Amino acid sequence: MPSDTHPIEERLAHILRALDDLSDVVARQDNEIARLTTRVDLLMRREAARETDAGGGIVLGDERPPHY
Repeated sequence: MPSDTHPIEERLAHILRALDDLSDVVARQDNEIARLTTRVDLLMRREAARETDAGGGIVLGDERPPHY
């Protein structure tokens, strides 16, 4: 009977390795998303300041364009 569990243990080891690898990928992506979100926020504020300085009036930001 113990020899019957070897293929299952081997598959489990591969699954755990894949899970660890995917966890690392998700952690890297989370860091990158946080960094990019910060950059987008900075760019939005910079553009809002530029529009205000140019007399552009109200800054619309993420507002969707009107439908034609």
